[in-house]
Amino acid sequence: MSEVVYEETATMIAAGELQSFVPFGREHCRNHPNAFNLQLRELQPASELWSSDGAAGLVGSLQEVSLQERERECWQLRKGCTGVKEEDVEFEEELYAAGNVVVWSQGSRIQASSVYKAFTVDSPVQQALWCNFAVSHNNNDEEEVEHSVCIIQSSCVNVHTVTGKDFISPLPFQVSNVWSTEFGLLLERKNTVNETQLHSPGDPLPTVFSMLHPLDEIAPIVCKPSGLFDGSCVQYASDSTMKIVFTCCRPSLVVSYDSVQGTHSVWALRKVTHDERSKVLRCASEPVGTPLGMMASGFLTSHLRNMSRLDSPGGSAVTGLGPGTGTSFAVGSPLHYSVFHSHQNKIITSSPGVHPRVHSPSISNMAALSRAHSPGMAAPSFSGAARFNASFHSPSSRGHHGLLHSPNSTINETVLIPEMEPIIPDLCMEQLWSETVTAGCHREMNSQASKVFLTSDLCENRYLCFLVESHQQLRCVKFIESNDTSQLIFPSVTIIPAKDAEPLQNIDVMLVLEACGSLVLYTGITRVSKVFVPGLLSPTISLTNHLHHLSTPVENVSTPTNAGSRHIQRLNEDIMPSPVSELRNPNIKHHEASFLEDYTFQQTTPYIHALRDPVCNRVTLELSSGTMLRISVPEIATSELVRKCLQAIRFILPKEAAMKVLVKWYNIYNAPGGPSAHAEWNQFVTCFLTLMGYNTERLAWTRHLHFEVPLSPVIAAKRSRPSDGGSDEDWDYLLASHYHRQINSQPVFGSVESNWTNDSIISETEGLSSASSPSSPSLKLDSSAPLFPHIPALFYVLHLLYQELQLDELHRARACSLVCLLQQLARDLQLEEYVDLYWRDYPSLMSCFTESCIIDQALIGQMQRPSFLRSEPPSVFSWLSRCLRGEETPPFPYLPSICQRTRLLVLSYALYIIGNDNATTTDVSKYLVKLSAGQKSSATEPHFRRQSSVKVKFSSESLAEQLVVWLTSQGFTLKDLESVPFGVALPIREAIYRCREQPCSGWSEDVCLLIGRQDLTKQAHKTTLAKSRASVGSGLSLKPPATTEADEEEDGMSDIIQEVTGLIWSQDLRIQEVRRLLQSSRPVRVSVVQLPEVSDHEYIEEKENKLLQLCQRTMALPVGRGLFTLFSYHPVPTEPLPVPKLNLTGRAPPRNTMVDLNSGNIDVPPNMTSWPSFHNGVAAGLKIAPASQVDSAWIAYNKPKSPELANEYAGFLMALGLNGHLTKLATLNIHDYLTKGHEMTSIGLLLGVSSAKLGTMDMSITRLLSIHIPALLPPTSTELDVPHNVQVAAVIGIGLVYQGTGHRHNAEVLLSEIGRPPGPEMEYCTDRESYSLAAGLALGMVCLGHGSNLIGMTDLNVPEQLYQYMVGGHRRAQTGASRERHKSPSYQIKEGDTINVDVTCPGATLALAMIYLKTNNRSIADWLKPPDTWFLLDFIKPEFLLLRTLARCIIMWDEILPNTEWVESNIPQIMRGNFDPSEDYNVEAMVQAQDYITAGACMALGLRFAGSANSDAFDCLYELAMTFMKIISCTGTGPVVARGYYNLQTGLSMILLAMSMVMSGTGNLKVLQLCRFLHKQTGGEMNYGFHMAHHMALGLLFLGGGRYTLSTSNSAIAALLCALYPHFPSHSTDNRYHLQALRHLAVLAAEPRLLVPVDVDSLKPCYALLEVTYKETKWYDETTVELMAPTMLPELHLLKRVKVKGPRYWELSVDLSKETQHLKSILSRDGVLYVKLRAGQLPYKDDPQGWKSLLATAVNHRNNGVRAFKPEAISTFTSEPALISFAEFFCKASEGMKHREDTLVLFSAMLYECVTQECPEMLPTYVAIEQAVGALHRSDLQQTFPLWQLRLVVELWDSRMLRGPADRHDTLLTSEFLPVMKNAVDVALDDWLKDNSTVLRSYMRGEVLCRDAQSIMLACFLVYRSIPCLKNTHTQLEGCSSFGDLLSRSSQLGIPLRDLLRLTPILLDSASGSQILLGFPLQAFSS
Repeated sequence: MSEVVYEETATMIAAGELQSFVPFGREHCRNHPNAFNLQLRELQPASELWSSDGAAGLVGSLQEVSLQERERECWQLRKGCTGVKEEDVEFEEELYAAGNVVVWSQGSRIQASSVYKAFTVDSPVQQALWCNFAVSHNNNDEEEVEHSVCIIQSSCVNVHTVTGKDFISPLPFQVSNVWSTEFGLLLERKNTVNETQLHSPGDPLPTVFSMLHPLDEIAPIVCKPSGLFDGSCVQYASDSTMKIVFTCCRPSLVVSYDSVQGTHSVWALRKVTHDERSKVLRCASEPVGTPLGMMASGFLTSHLRNMSRLDSPGGSAVTGLGPGTGTSFAVGSPLHYSVFHSHQNKIITSSPGVHPRVHSPSISNMAALSRAHSPGMAAPSFSGAARFNASFHSPSSRGHHGLLHSPNSTINETVLIPEMEPIIPDLCMEQLWSETVTAGCHREMNSQASKVFLTSDLCENRYLCFLVESHQQLRCVKFIESNDTSQLIFPSVTIIPAKDAEPLQNIDVMLVLEACGSLVLYTGITRVSKVFVPGLLSPTISLTNHLHHLSTPVENVSTPTNAGSRHIQRLNEDIMPSPVSELRNPNIKHHEASFLEDYTFQQTTPYIHALRDPVCNRVTLELSSGTMLRISVPEIATSELVRKCLQAIRFILPKEAAMKVLVKWYNIYNAPGGPSAHAEWNQFVTCFLTLMGYNTERLAWTRHLHFEVPLSPVIAAKRSRPSDGGSDEDWDYLLASHYHRQINSQPVFGSVESNWTNDSIISETEGLSSASSPSSPSLKLDSSAPLFPHIPALFYVLHLLYQELQLDELHRARACSLVCLLQQLARDLQLEEYVDLYWRDYPSLMSCFTESCIIDQALIGQMQRPSFLRSEPPSVFSWLSRCLRGEETPPFPYLPSICQRTRLLVLSYALYIIGNDNATTTDVSKYLVKLSAGQKSSATEPHFRRQSSVKVKFSSESLAEQLVVWLTSQGFTLKDLESVPFGVALPIREAIYRCREQPCSGWSEDVCLLIGRQDLTKQAHKTTLAKSRASVGSGLSLKPPATTEADEEEDGMSDIIQEVTGLIWSQDLRIQEVRRLLQSSRPVRVSVVQLPEVSDHEYIEEKENKLLQLCQRTMALPVGRGLFTLFSYHPVPTEPLPVPKLNLTGRAPPRNTMVDLNSGNIDVPPNMTSWPSFHNGVAAGLKIAPASQVDSAWIAYNKPKSPELANEYAGFLMALGLNGHLTKLATLNIHDYLTKGHEMTSIGLLLGVSSAKLGTMDMSITRLLSIHIPALLPPTSTELDVPHNVQVAAVIGIGLVYQGTGHRHNAEVLLSEIGRPPGPEMEYCTDRESYSLAAGLALGMVCLGHGSNLIGMTDLNVPEQLYQYMVGGHRRAQTGASRERHKSPSYQIKEGDTINVDVTCPGATLALAMIYLKTNNRSIADWLKPPDTWFLLDFIKPEFLLLRTLARCIIMWDEILPNTEWVESNIPQIMRGNFDPSEDYNVEAMVQAQDYITAGACMALGLRFAGSANSDAFDCLYELAMTFMKIISCTGTGPVVARGYYNLQTGLSMILLAMSMVMSGTGNLKVLQLCRFLHKQTGGEMNYGFHMAHHMALGLLFLGGGRYTLSTSNSAIAALLCALYPHFPSHSTDNRYHLQALRHLAVLAAEPRLLVPVDVDSLKPCYALLEVTYKETKWYDETTVELMAPTMLPELHLLKRVKVKGPRYWELSVDLSKETQHLKSILSRDGVLYVKLRAGQLPYKDDPQGWKSLLATAVNHRNNGVRAFKPEAISTFTSEPALISFAEFFCKASEGMKHREDTLVLFSAMLYECVTQECPEMLPTYVAIEQAVGALHRSDLQQTFPLWQLRLVVELWDSRMLRGPADRHDTLLTSEFLPVMKNAVDVALDDWLKDNSTVLRSYMRGEVLCRDAQSIMLACFLVYRSIPCLKNTHTQLEGCSSFGDLLSRSSQLGIPLRDLLRLTPILLDSASGSQILLGFPLQAFSS
């Protein structure tokens, strides 16, 4: 046993915060009755507490509850961990389990406990624990941790994650214990009695298993024991004598106990390596005895036959094994693992294709299935993972034996044996250490550890401790991480006698309950002290009379070597009794201990029986009476300063010495009745100096520390407390207190300067120093003190700590406490320069100290002077100042992890000021030198300038950026920056200021916070406008025209975000107008005038006929409304989606009578409303934004009750597909809807599902679609009766799912389907056109844009075949599968053997167009040219000319030009020329052809410029539209008759649609007026289809309420061709030429491109100027345009850069040439771009012209801006509360202040400058500079710190000015403020020097300074003038005869020239000196 147990025998500390403890879960359960609790409640009075531990004495009536019932209660506590940083919120979490209930609660010191989650399960809880599972992402290696609670029942484990996922994993065997590890759960299998007879000898079954994720298989664990012979022996952990007693995550360990050997072992737990895995699997498959098959089958079957339902705990709970098994069986306890784990380690899998997963779960379809199904599926009978999913796919019927067996069935053997595969292990346990086997006498005693824990001591040694209760000892095993950190080394074991123990993690100690019942604190294996628990009698005291020899606790039993050797050097020997050194035989000890326990048991006072539940520094004591107390053990220090000093001491001292100091301090500090908090430092100083050998009673300044706190804790404890009444003495005590003196002596300015400037003390000190002559022996140091040899090292680390404290404004006040201690040590070590440094820092304080203690010369040798202690003191301020002056700087020393601020600032200066951009990476050693405790030699010095000194000068911009990014990576925040002294912080502020102007778009959130760009920070949070709307409030909404609330809601358009539309269209109410035009939920107005000759009955008919006409329009509106409200609504998951009803009634003026179509007066077409209500459903569903939370249950929940709404629901389903939510609908529900056989539902569902899976080639969806397309089914299959429209939808579905994939089989089928002949009966005879068109569109989508590169399709001759379909010709013979189908021709339609072009042409034309889209393939385009002879022209329908022109133009994409010439160029030559009257041509045919060709060209133009708002394209289209309007308006004249009204309307509709495509989302007024005009035209030939076209145009124009526009990607063009097919339905049930449902596919072409600037402060949308730069293309050069956002951006692939432009807002640029993802994600989240208003600016809305801004006033008044600036007006220019308050309180004259006018003016000027310079954060710096200068003038500075800061500011400014004016623009202090201040300082110091040159002289001669104000000013002078410590150099300088001589000598000292001139008159104080200087007036050098 190597380590000695130290002890501090007689000390005792007091525990704090005693309170009784009851687990919160128990209280909670008591209020929630269940069977277990009721039984308890009958038995026990409410007042009694009941114990948690079966072994404790039973209390009262509880004995009637069987022990087994009571043992069910268990709980555990842990430190709470939430998203908050750990320091901020500290709370405890409790997990309590009793009966079937598990309660997880949280509570803290400030907050009562509350239930976080409570779970109730079906069977009694065996165990509940926290566990973290790692979930790896599919693509990359990073793992996400799922925090969860695992509840173990007899048959399964329930896992509930914090994120809300629930899993139920069945257990294939009974579990004895479950452990949480770093990787997941470890399960120990229960050994059953009959196991021994079952397996053949030498073939044990594994006992330890792992589960890495609830969806993973449970796999056996491999163990690797450290054997002597076979080190590589790897086997399954199958030793049934091995029990796990402990696991932990960091380090990943398992501790096990061998019940035969009686020893513990420690194992490292890690992932299994590939070799180990293969080794185990290999050796497992080589059987030893029997042949493989026989043994397996015999063994398994015999095993299974024993398995009846009776002994299976879970009844018929069922599990499937492995991700791929179809088998499943009842879980039974005898079925250990053996069913799938015989000696061969085989498991049953059903289909060979599915392999069990090897790695941790990339949660695949199993997980998806398990989470996606409706709640009903989560019954525990399905292993939680859908492990039966193989049964869906595997064609084999093997393994489908029903999932639930009849209760008593056993599994048929045939199921079990087929192809087995081994279960692959995941984790490996590698043995690290095991106890040596003790003597035989212990073997029979059970020495299993009852508790195991990790603890670390104060010096960071770590121990693994296990408590062996039967031996009453705690074994502590020290462990060290080896260098490669993978291995742990266990060097030594120490035994501490203990009855119980618990670690207190955050204070590095453990609490031990000794056998005698006293509590003792240990840190590691060092005994610290006893713990006194108020209110509990210590048993040792109560027993002293009876058991005298036991009164001192037994020590050192384990360490015989300890008898007389190393004890702590005792400090107060008289108080501490000598250690007990007699050693007793351990056995005697046991008897005594047990005797003691028996004895105490009979006592009446309760004693501590056990410890449990440690969290941080709190622990629960269980008393013998059954009650529990929670105590907290005090920390080692509360004061930050003491804590830091202790850290430094621990860092530098050897571990043993450090341990002594820490233990000693801990005892003194925490003695019962100990000190008050503010005396902690004084106590520390006393203790520390005493340990160094000082006699603090004799040292004057420390003696005053004593009168409050006596050193000896014993006296403190005995001091009686005075009565509570109070007396005069109390007052006197306060007056005399240290605190009072501190407050008295504190001057008005500055922090706590001096604790000892009070006169009485000074006089005392003086008296002392005169009385005791320096040789007086009383002040000698005691060289035998434990820290005496380490004084120099300790002094140095404390000096570095002092430098660290100087760099933090919050800690600087503490630095002046530390300096008193330092100066004492510096004097005694005779380090003159250090003393001088301290005097310069705190002149008024230091002059009080004069004493020094003598250290014998002889003893100095005993001190270890470390190499790093140099005579020149390291001063961080002078180091930084040298940096700024550009001088050489030696590396600065620092203590790792203690002096963090020093390290940070030194490296920042190195990076930013010196400009070395490797400063923070490779060159750290140039600037910093790490101290290490072991440095004794100076070998490490010379190589600090090893790197080449070649400087690479980088531009300062990049340096500033590097600095900011590096600081953030070090965790530096704005809050930290505020605590950096103003001079030091200035360069960092400057770097931040530079970065703020032009930040990178790629910076992280923290960097943006640091540079003060909240707009960027906010951008990094993913929020959408709708989410933030709750907080935004609709401040900018333009109030719509007054309507009643009821109407508002039901028109379905109320969700357009009005703040945004109000900004885009701020001048008018066009949104309201659109709402009016598109609303279909209110009755229409039917105004028919009754003529005198019309009878009443006829009048009613007339009114109804008029209403029928109007209804044609009403029914067409929803298609447009869907586009208008696109994605504008986030549904509430608990409410159904509101669907506005389609209102087909009317009101007739003047009496507002109701007009109804159902009155029976006129004939109304049947099913007239079925498609319109479908469209109405789509429009409602399209409102749902893609980002909403929608799940399967909600979709089903919206299903309407009444059958007449089924069409609407069908539309709703289609809309959900279009916005991507239908993928969440469970397969089960899809199947459900399709089996209903409702035609509309099938259409909606098929189109919806296909749109949602656009281009994914998803197999399951393909199957779904194929069922509905006869051509895709095998020829022999049953003919399904699929409605024609459903077939059309399914064909388009195939096109969508395979879009752009070029899939060969589908392309072939679709190609032949275009020309599908009519069948023999009546099938395929009606509406053939729409089917053929659908096949053509689908073919085009499958091969979209592939052109001639169709891989593997050359033999299909796709283009030729399509050409034939287009122009006609002989039909080709059907090949392949479809030949059977088309054997006999149709009896209805006689087509002969030629192609029916009227059917096939449209589909084929559009297919060609889409296949060759944008390929500019001229040969194909020429096929599509209109014919150029009259003869041929007669053969083509004019409509087909439109399609051909459209197709030709979009193939020749790049030739489309936005002008009328181009449109006309598409009309063939013969129609454009002068007609020869002799020629015979058909005028009608010619004008129709012209109109249709024009319409086709316009369509192409619309597609080419879709969403671009191109003004040329718009003008061209508008002109053509107007032409058409003119022709239509001359009704009845020749042209209209010739051209046909229908054709003209078609043309006009197409041009209108083209226009709104170009202007999509912009809400252009001209197009809106056109739409409104056409909306009003309801009579005549204006049918349903035209209305649909006009209102679609209106919808596209305001797409998504102005937030969306159209894309021109291939996919978008395909969608638009489907949606805007130029043949619109003639009435509402017409689907002959084109399926109406396809009109909605236009949504697939929409993309969000609206950029909405949102002010980050007010969170309201606002205007901002954008600068958009286009990339160069062949049509135009790179151009930049300015747009006022909110605005539509052009398509992103055209852009190079988007930038928010000043001067109103901070600039922000997004570079799209690098990556567009950032901008895309912004646009998809409602386009919210956060912008931050600059200080002094107003938003455009309040100040459109920019005349009110702060800068403008100065310019207009032509006088000084400062004068014109009125502080009162500040609130109009800035929203920063700090600035407004500053103006309020500091810049206004108030009566009470009696302030001087100039100060107010100065403050106003500062404020003005900060606001105009855009750096409001500089205001504190300005004020600080002004304060420092003012204090210097009044000469009431107590310390020189402000001057140090001023000097740094000036030096930075100088260095910037030296670089020349080029750099000035980005320097922070630009105005005349700094030169003025600098001058003031110079004047003050020069005036002082003139009068007091003698003081400076005497200082330079090293004479003792007088103590007065002069010394303070002198120190200020020396600091500001950067004059080094001159005491030893004055001789060199004073002897100078001339100025030149002086210069040469002083250059070695590094005094700047400017400061040297100030010294010259004093140094050359002869006449000659003054004459030399006659030429230089001093003032010349003051700048």
